[in-house]
Amino acid sequence: MALWLWAGPLAAQVNEERPDVRVVVDVSGSMRENDPDRLAVSALDMLVALLPSGARAGVWTFGETVDNPLPLGEVDADWRRQALALPPALQAYQQYTDIEAALNEAARAEADGWRHLVLLTDGMIDLSPTRGAKPDIDAASRRRLMDERAAEFAAQGVAVHAIAFSEEADLALVERLAQTTGGLAALAESPESLLGAFLDIVERIFPADQVPLDEGRFVIDEGVETFSALVFHGPDDAPLTLVAPDGTRYRAEDAPADIRWQVEPRFDLIRVPEPLAGEWRLEGLVGEESRVNVASSRHLRTADLPTTLYLGFDVPVEAWVEHDGEPAGGGLEDLSLSVSLQDSRGKVQSRVTLEPDSGRFRGRLPAPALTGNARLVIRAEGQGFRRQRVQAVNVLPAIGAVHRPQAGWVVLAAEHPRLNRNNTRIHGELQGERLEADAVGDARWHLDLPDLDESLSLPLLLEATIDLDGERRTLSLPRLVLNPDGRLGIEVADVAGPTLATESFDEEGGTSLPPPETAAERAADRFVEMVNRMPEAARDLWQAGWPGLERLWQEHRRDPRLWAAVAALVLLLLVIRLIRRRRARRPLRREEPHV
Repeated sequence: MALWLWAGPLAAQVNEERPDVRVVVDVSGSMRENDPDRLAVSALDMLVALLPSGARAGVWTFGETVDNPLPLGEVDADWRRQALALPPALQAYQQYTDIEAALNEAARAEADGWRHLVLLTDGMIDLSPTRGAKPDIDAASRRRLMDERAAEFAAQGVAVHAIAFSEEADLALVERLAQTTGGLAALAESPESLLGAFLDIVERIFPADQVPLDEGRFVIDEGVETFSALVFHGPDDAPLTLVAPDGTRYRAEDAPADIRWQVEPRFDLIRVPEPLAGEWRLEGLVGEESRVNVASSRHLRTADLPTTLYLGFDVPVEAWVEHDGEPAGGGLEDLSLSVSLQDSRGKVQSRVTLEPDSGRFRGRLPAPALTGNARLVIRAEGQGFRRQRVQAVNVLPAIGAVHRPQAGWVVLAAEHPRLNRNNTRIHGELQGERLEADAVGDARWHLDLPDLDESLSLPLLLEATIDLDGERRTLSLPRLVLNPDGRLGIEVADVAGPTLATESFDEEGGTSLPPPETAAERAADRFVEMVNRMPEAARDLWQAGWPGLERLWQEHRRDPRLWAAVAALVLLLLVIRLIRRRRARRPLRREEPHV
């Protein structure tokens, strides 16, 4: 049976509110293919181990219908036993995918604090045709979630965290749900990334103090009452060994009774009470997501940290150290606090030292430069004292942009909630020509483009002038590449990478668009283009009219190559017709703008 090893009971938390954790698992048929390693089961095992006693949690599953195999209840030994018996329910696959109904049902019950919904899915909204005409019913459900329910969830104290198991998932939807409700979103296509994303969510809900872990080594000071090490590894890696400062070696199979050691295929959890002060080390493979939590009378605290950061906007941070609930700045010599932003690989993007101010430490972290998943690391260091807190964040562009070639313009939309047509002006620069964007909505703009050569890939430089809080700032947006599939590229290097989803969106904000072309469709389009570039002589014969065609027929009617060409042309026309019919029948998706 899994044990609670990660931290103390929830009653020890300063905040009197007790957040609920409600896991919502997709059991549609596609999960059979997209989750062959049963990662959802591994995530549930880790949840059982990490949730603090006294919290409230439950599990919902959904496909065409919504089930609640583990009702909402207080986390205790009985709840953990029921949770560990759930795997069969997570494999009762259904045909369709009703994300809207699942989130509505899981959010229904009231709570003493925030309700945190953790959505695990691999697909898009796909409702049963018995409920109406498709794809209209799917598009309507998606619009309700993005345009109505997300804001309602936030107002009701419901945060939606979403983990997508596959790039086939509706990444734009899960990212928008998380952004609007104050949750986290991640794409997890491997066991390591899934468990890391799940741990990020748990730590966002139940923040805890840590000590830095560097190459398997960590230092425990004299004030630590208990430490809990979560160590990630592979299923076939050698067993871990824990070495104490005095050289004593501990292993899972012969650890003393007071050391609680849980071994799982992809992680170990080790809880050591009353540890010796000094440097401890782990021998064996220690995965990058591994960490060591500590419990002591000294706590590192922070003011509320945002879950979403925006390019071009710095981040205010406030932190302090408490001792038995009181500020401890005077009781620690040479105390300093800092905050850094690290990308998903642990590389530091920016860092700032916080300045002391009336018992607390304050500062502003420079604006992030890259989009995607990242972590804020707040660290406190003093004589004989080191603590840190890690909080996952999503970094988005402040203003998203997408090229609409058929319309001849670029559509821009504000992602940052405080930007709108009244305080933001946008212009672009294309090959030295300045282009002004016109507001077409409260937070939406169009930038008209000149006629473009489709064979050229061109970078469009975008810049926004923003008047906010009595200050004017100029914000350089990530470059947008026009005609990225062009044969020739002009100055297209150094373009910002994608966020969780590379998206497009409609110009009116109320209708949906078809998803991007598949590789097969693009190949068919290229084939059509090749046929259109036939030699000039053949086109001249066509333009000559009926006499030219008659002459061609008389000269080549017995040539088998002519009949082969006719058959190929008929086949090509059939393929084009099938592709067009398929595009017309594919579910429509409205996607919000990210570069």
